[in-house]
Amino acid sequence: MQPISGLHHVTAIAGPAQENLDFYAGVLGMRLVKKSVNQDDPGTYHLFYADAEGHPGTDLTFFPWAQLAPHQEGHGLSTEVSLAVPPGSLGFWSGRLARYGIKINSPEVRFGQHVLPLVDPHGLRLALTESQSSPGRSFTPWERSPIPVEHQIRGLESARLVEHDLAPTLSFLRDGLGFREIGVENGWTRYALGEGTSGQYLELRAEPGARRGAWGTGSVHHIAWRMRDDAHELAVRQNVAEHGAEPTPVIDRFWFKSVYFREPGGVLFELATDGPGFGVDEGQATLGESLVLPPWLEGERSAIEAALPKLTAP
Repeated sequence: MQPISGLHHVTAIAGPAQENLDFYAGVLGMRLVKKSVNQDDPGTYHLFYADAEGHPGTDLTFFPWAQLAPHQEGHGLSTEVSLAVPPGSLGFWSGRLARYGIKINSPEVRFGQHVLPLVDPHGLRLALTESQSSPGRSFTPWERSPIPVEHQIRGLESARLVEHDLAPTLSFLRDGLGFREIGVENGWTRYALGEGTSGQYLELRAEPGARRGAWGTGSVHHIAWRMRDDAHELAVRQNVAEHGAEPTPVIDRFWFKSVYFREPGGVLFELATDGPGFGVDEGQATLGESLVLPPWLEGERSAIEAALPKLTAP
């Protein structure tokens, strides 16, 4: 099996779509590179935020299910998404977030990296992590971002998972996906792919006394891993099935192809191909400005547009 290079995207559950857009594009300055719908629930947006070109590994996406209750903390849930920022930029970010009234927690040092934890408007825990650029992840700055280029978010750094029992998940990550342990600190185990740089690791902790967590606003829905192409995806799919997962068939999401499965602790994972990418149906200059639907939903456009709230660029 060819190695997995790292994170492809992370998808989370948000509240009202306009508030989500105002925060991620307006406050954090990420580019809305695709405005579409949840293909399994077309009455809900699927909003994709990334670098200027929507490179794999820079993409944080949201299902704005405002009708859901807040998530329930517990095991079997991803509890935090870490975003990579350039070294020396946390001072800029702490000042900017404070001006917007965003809940910021005390700065931390995790595995030698400076981290600024915060909470988004709908309860999702984020961590801005000072990190060197990843050699395997491309980044294109967005010239229209409100954030100066030298402070812009570079992509996904990592995610944190809480498990009832670490052993089954760590075994699966190692044998099914090719991870290895690279450190333990303050109860967290860091498991990595490749060189273990930005976008190539997870942090996991066991909480055997906790109840099982539940999806809701402010929780991660799934974590996706980069597949080079269709053949790579099929090979990894076979490998995870041989190590106890129950993967779905390959699902065509138009901008990439997907396979879903749960790791032993219950967190939903996805295998997602790098291509064809977000430029397949929109010009680079106008990414994210119009509602884009995959071809099989175009016939329902009028009904879909009528059901969705109007969004205004921040």
